[in-house]
Amino acid sequence: MQELHIEIKQLIIDTLNLEDLTPADIETDAPLFGDGLGLDSIDALELGLAVKNRYGIVLSSESEEMRQHFSSIATLAHYIQSQQA
Repeated sequence: MQELHIEIKQLIIDTLNLEDLTPADIETDAPLFGDGLGLDSIDALELGLAVKNRYGIVLSSESEEMRQHFSSIATLAHYIQSQQA
């Protein structure tokens, strides 16, 4: 799971052009939106597309459940892993 966390962190950095960050700078349990990493709704759309392209997982932006999956690196990794099983 640790490897997937690092992979997702790098995906976020690459997708959103966060050149000043490294995977080590992003806390696994910190919120991705708001007070944590500070991502916004446009970032969420870009990240959702990147996850779809990378892992072949179709995401519904309308779902409250999906918002929960995107709350942190840990929750996103758990969701990706559960969809690939």
